[in-house]
Amino acid sequence: MKPLLEIVDLTIVPPGNSQPIVKSVSFQLQPRKIHALMGPNGSGKSSIAYSIMGLSQYRPKRGRIIFQQEDITHLTITERAKKGITLAWQEPVRFEGIPVKDYIKAGLKMKNEEDIKKALQLVGLAPEEYLERKVDNSLSGGERKRIELAAVVAMRPKLLILDEPDSGLDIVVYNELYELLDAIRNETHSSILLITHREEAGEVADEGTLLWEGKVKAKGTFKEIMKKYCELAGRKIKCQRIPCPTKY
Repeated sequence: MKPLLEIVDLTIVPPGNSQPIVKSVSFQLQPRKIHALMGPNGSGKSSIAYSIMGLSQYRPKRGRIIFQQEDITHLTITERAKKGITLAWQEPVRFEGIPVKDYIKAGLKMKNEEDIKKALQLVGLAPEEYLERKVDNSLSGGERKRIELAAVVAMRPKLLILDEPDSGLDIVVYNELYELLDAIRNETHSSILLITHREEAGEVADEGTLLWEGKVKAKGTFKEIMKKYCELAGRKIKCQRIPCPTKY
């Protein structure tokens, strides 16, 4: 099976930097898989996500981005979005005070309410309870995260890039989040690139790539990359307790 996404020898020098933050990175994401891109803060994970999406400040200095066997390295954000690539930001744009249904509609060409209802159901929210609710402080962190995911799911992307979607969530909520990602992948047939530093992501990731100081240090199963992560971070005791990932 041919990969959905190929990152080939990618080198990125972000604005304000004289040295690359991403150095000759290569990896592949297979169709209908969840791929965890892991590493400590500052390792280049988000820079790769922004480069895949086409943000001009993160255009690669060297390397290629290939999506469905097409070189998209020099395409615009809009062109990539039309091909089915979507990025959910770590800190998404807030539209405080508008109804949930309008929040989800914002990124859609077709404003079909049935599609909005299906997206809410897929993330575990009852449409009759949430369509008219306001996006405001009355929502819990977990509810807001589910609504953000519903807005992305409604776009039906081929590749869904999630930049630290578990950031700021407590342990119960982010365990629920991983279950949702598995359900989203199975229902929409999307591939998911999960940018994360949490070990719990092994519960859902099929495979992964470990970044360390902008370079690839390990590829393979989640257990394999986590063992290398622990070794580099000097956490050998923790490494010995890494469980084999379970699938839902």
